[in-house]
Amino acid sequence: MAPFYFAMKYFSSIEKAAWILIPRLITFILISGIVIFGLNYPGHLKFFYFAYALITLFLPAIFVLRKWMSVNLLIRFFPALQTICEVIVVSSIVYTTGNINSAFSGLFILSIISAALCNNLAGTLGFASLVSLAFSIVIWYGMAIIGQPESSMKALENIFHSRDAAFYSIFLHILTFYLIAFISGFLVERIKIKDRQLADTSLALRMARLETDDILRHLNSGLLTIDRYGKIIYFNRAGEEILGYKEEDLKGHYFRDVFQTRMPGLSENLQKAIQSKEHSQRNEVEIVDNYGKSIPLGISTSLLIGENQDIRGIIAIFQDLTDTKIMEEKIRVADKLSAVGELSAAIAHEIRNPLAAISGSVELLKATSEFSGENERLMDLIIRESIRLNNILSDFLLYARANRTVLNRIELCRLVSDVFEIVRHQPSFDPQIDLQLKSSESFVYVYSDEDHLKQVLINLIINSYQAIGNRSGEIYVDIENDDYGKAVLEVVDDGPGIDNKILNRIFDPFYSTKKEGTGLGLAIVQRLCSNLGIDFSFITEVNHGTSFILRFDQIPDGQSTAASQKSNGFVI
Repeated sequence: MAPFYFAMKYFSSIEKAAWILIPRLITFILISGIVIFGLNYPGHLKFFYFAYALITLFLPAIFVLRKWMSVNLLIRFFPALQTICEVIVVSSIVYTTGNINSAFSGLFILSIISAALCNNLAGTLGFASLVSLAFSIVIWYGMAIIGQPESSMKALENIFHSRDAAFYSIFLHILTFYLIAFISGFLVERIKIKDRQLADTSLALRMARLETDDILRHLNSGLLTIDRYGKIIYFNRAGEEILGYKEEDLKGHYFRDVFQTRMPGLSENLQKAIQSKEHSQRNEVEIVDNYGKSIPLGISTSLLIGENQDIRGIIAIFQDLTDTKIMEEKIRVADKLSAVGELSAAIAHEIRNPLAAISGSVELLKATSEFSGENERLMDLIIRESIRLNNILSDFLLYARANRTVLNRIELCRLVSDVFEIVRHQPSFDPQIDLQLKSSESFVYVYSDEDHLKQVLINLIINSYQAIGNRSGEIYVDIENDDYGKAVLEVVDDGPGIDNKILNRIFDPFYSTKKEGTGLGLAIVQRLCSNLGIDFSFITEVNHGTSFILRFDQIPDGQSTAASQKSNGFVI
């Protein structure tokens, strides 16, 4: 606001200079015409007229020079000196052109009005006194010369005792001078007061408009205003970012011409608001950005009502709901996982005890009895399926108890090496698959639950080699630090990738594309990562493999284990 305030103050000073210069210059031009063309430039006026002209023409130079130097004293002194010279020149004109009968005595009135434009009421009355004194001296001196009296006092006495109109003429002139001075000074003061009030009001209004425009322009929500005919009259910066248009490209255009092709939902919403002439609550529409990406948009419209309660236009406020939709999806998944976890725990506890009894009884029966043929095959099937069902129940319990975590300081490279040993001893592991650890750092420390983090890595690696199938392949774990101070762990395979058709379901519990899969592997990974505060994501490309990415808040290498456990080790 400061530059705007000083700019207004500067223009106000220019207007003040104009109040002084313009009337002074107009009066000077008029007097110059009388002296030069009317009186043929008489000799007794040369000195005073020259001084008057020089000072008058120097006044604009003073107002120009004050931009570069301090001339406050000159600004006060020169206008006063110019006024005195003007009175002397006008008095000489009146004296030369008939004294009391001069037709140019009205120049005194013009000088008074001109002075009123430059001074306050008191200053104008003071100037009228100076004019009255000068006029009286001119008349007195003229009467003395014309009548050739014995003394000046005698001439003054003759004036006051004259039976003609001389005395009354002088009296009326002086009265007129004061009356004009009072009226013009009073009016000019009132005008100046009104001008100051108008300037202050205008400045306040401009500042209010500027502040309002700043508020609207910096809103996080998009703001679009159209008139009652559908012409766009305002479009803020957030609206430009959301819709991908520039305000200068939209202003003055009809919204249907702009939005109908790429954003028909937005166009129809605005059209409905104009036709119904009612406020609308929040609606959701789909728009397409400049890159062809679909964006969910939340929009609400309000009527712009004029002073006569007539509808002047429509105000539309809208937001990009992409982040909101993502958050809603995360909440939905979390709620679903929580419900499934509770169900899993209940099922596991209800089934595991009788399953253990059944499995133990069958193994005892097989050990104490001899079976052959079909009976032996059935006994082996019961034992094998009991073991598989027990594994499923174990996954249920792990899924249900995933929120019970104990955070400690963990070195990732060592942990990954331990996981590799566990995975290589899995019965289903294929030796054709090459497991590798790649790390740009020797030691990378994070806070996490070691058992749960091992389970995450085991599930991801098992998921990767099951995706590779019965062929040779490569799985490697890459550990590095990113530019944001986070430790990043990637589990990368060269398998077939994930089909786009099932991308949205890979983390759903009990969903699996494998014949022997429980559908809980990746669901457990997602739940454990969520509880451990790990940023979990993945990148996949059909026929080129998949990369699962874990991002941790890194711990400085020099921090002691004891201090770390004291400050950050806790149980959730």
